[in-house]
Amino acid sequence: ENSRLTAPCTAAAAAMGVRQLAATVAAGGAALLLTGRAADAFYLPGVNPQSFSEGDPVKMKVNKMTSQKTLLPVDYYRLPFCQPEGGPKMDNENLGEFLVGDRIESSPYRLRMKQDMYCEQVCITNLGRGEQKGVSPNKVVRAIRKSYHNNWIVDNLSAASKIEDDTTITTRYWQGFPVGFVASDTQKAYVHNHVNLEIMYHPVETETDKYRVVRFTVEPFSVKHDFEPAEDDDDDTDQDEDGDGTDKPYKVATIVNPIPSCNGRNSMHTNYDMVYARGREPQLASGKVLFTYDVIWTENSDLHWASRWDIYLSMDDAIPAKVHWLSIANSLVIVFVLSAMIAAILVRNLRRDYARYNKLATDEEKAEDLEEFGWKLVHADVFRPPGFSPMLLAVCCGTGAQLLCMAIFTILFAAMGFLSPANRGALLMAQLLLYVLLGSVAGYVTARLYKTFKGKSWQKATTLVALGFPGVAFVIFFVMNVIALTQGSSDAVPFTTMLILLVLWFGISTPLVFFGAYFGYKQEAIEFPVNTSNIPREIPDQPWFMGIPFTLLVGGIIPFTLLVGGILPFGACFVELYFILSSVWMDQYYYVFGFLLLVFIILVVTCAEITVLFCYFQLCGENYHWWWRSFCTAGSTALYVFFYSFVYFKQLEASKTAATYVLYFGYMGLASLALFLMTGYLGVASSLWFNKTIFASIKID
Repeated sequence: ENSRLTAPCTAAAAAMGVRQLAATVAAGGAALLLTGRAADAFYLPGVNPQSFSEGDPVKMKVNKMTSQKTLLPVDYYRLPFCQPEGGPKMDNENLGEFLVGDRIESSPYRLRMKQDMYCEQVCITNLGRGEQKGVSPNKVVRAIRKSYHNNWIVDNLSAASKIEDDTTITTRYWQGFPVGFVASDTQKAYVHNHVNLEIMYHPVETETDKYRVVRFTVEPFSVKHDFEPAEDDDDDTDQDEDGDGTDKPYKVATIVNPIPSCNGRNSMHTNYDMVYARGREPQLASGKVLFTYDVIWTENSDLHWASRWDIYLSMDDAIPAKVHWLSIANSLVIVFVLSAMIAAILVRNLRRDYARYNKLATDEEKAEDLEEFGWKLVHADVFRPPGFSPMLLAVCCGTGAQLLCMAIFTILFAAMGFLSPANRGALLMAQLLLYVLLGSVAGYVTARLYKTFKGKSWQKATTLVALGFPGVAFVIFFVMNVIALTQGSSDAVPFTTMLILLVLWFGISTPLVFFGAYFGYKQEAIEFPVNTSNIPREIPDQPWFMGIPFTLLVGGIIPFTLLVGGILPFGACFVELYFILSSVWMDQYYYVFGFLLLVFIILVVTCAEITVLFCYFQLCGENYHWWWRSFCTAGSTALYVFFYSFVYFKQLEASKTAATYVLYFGYMGLASLALFLMTGYLGVASSLWFNKTIFASIKID
């Protein structure tokens, strides 16, 4: 599902990688996916099945149009398409749907359960002027050239697209179907003005003569209808005048030289051979165009309603589960190698250090006054507060702890099946609400750390953690919203939605931060096993890989350990990162949360291990400035994620417009910042635990 990351605090969602980021608990099911399947065929209440009798109306709705080139979704009726009588009506949408840009509206297409329709007419609409050199093309032509796709919905089931040519038939269960195409020979844009709506239904076992929709596929065609408008195209022939549950053909034009399915005599559905028969031409995306459609109902006794989303979530096995398992195997190899290094280096060396530091010196050794060396020498300085901005470190750790808890709960809920794809926007909503409700975690962690650092400005620290990251996210979101407004995108959220976000921020999240901080400051400071001296110890010269700055080609100066520290965690998760980015930016489904849970655990373990290893090396070099180093070593994973976003952007085939660049790199930067804070907190927490453990195990004179 699309989870565009478009809210203060929802950058945390992007750090998990859902869009569309985004994507945020509504409905769910039993355990989902740890077996490698994309979805389980069971949903809890919240996604109730709808049953239809034969002849019952089945509503078809339209959603936003999406494009991989612009990355900016557009409202369906922004183009001059046929509208329902009385104008389109917006569905009641939740906050998550608004934030991901969904705009679900009614359509003029009329469907009735189990009633096939043949070349049914919708309307005649003027698409605008034709394509000419030196003249700006019309809206439809621009949309076709920007590769916009329609996203239609029947019974809350998204449309798959069926594309046919001379030799193959391709069905895709993501991204919808294209508005039109550009001919390779004439380079002109043609509109898909006829669609075959292929709908599968399943008889309900527990009810008599009741049916449920289990599959919805759209096959678009471009058919040049030569027609003469009907004298009275606003009659009521579309109404069920006889009360027999059937609609009379809605006729707005008389088609001259129709294809066989449109001649009114043959009960034949439109097919590829009819459309591309000799003498037939596709419909140019200009002038007056007649829109038509077929409805094809097919019974599918094997596909049950509860399993209808499986093929969407697995994308018809376009990405085999083997790919995810190979990714996890690769990640596990990294973890095992790193764990083996730590076992070989830390355990062996620490055991030797413990034996040396705890041994009683003989008279001869005392006489020789042997000089000690190693990490024991910094025992009086190792827990000294950081030299650079202890408040900032406490705030960053508090925010990181909040994001980490949000990520854990979101992935757990999703892996257990509590976030159904049928509830659009549920993932983004879950992330947003969890982030808001976990504000007390941020306040508590910040308060405990800041009190441990002997900070006095606790009001300032608490205010910073309440307003810092959400403020940055909101500013970026506001800028993106302005850009979306200027581009006419459905990503632009209404003013009322902005007010809701502000209420969540200042009305719920901020009070919870102060609530958590109150209890944090009431607690005692973190106890350390050794005392800290009043005079800091001088730090000796460090080896090149620990002390000398490593100058990047871009001109930045970053310690070498920061560059190395992020490689292994990034290497452990970059394959899943690719699929997450595909979900966010390419409108693909990502619901393999079982795999994501495993990869997330591997990421946490890898960040902790690499940070502990470098912390030990640093202490052995008698350098006790480990607070910020540990935060940045683990947090440097986010640098690689941000650099990888440049590589991924080249694969998107996105248009090289300023709006696209700002949209993509703005949200990826926000996601990387959230990941930096989250993994940075992991680094500090693991190094703090490690240092407390080893210094509590030796005797200090």
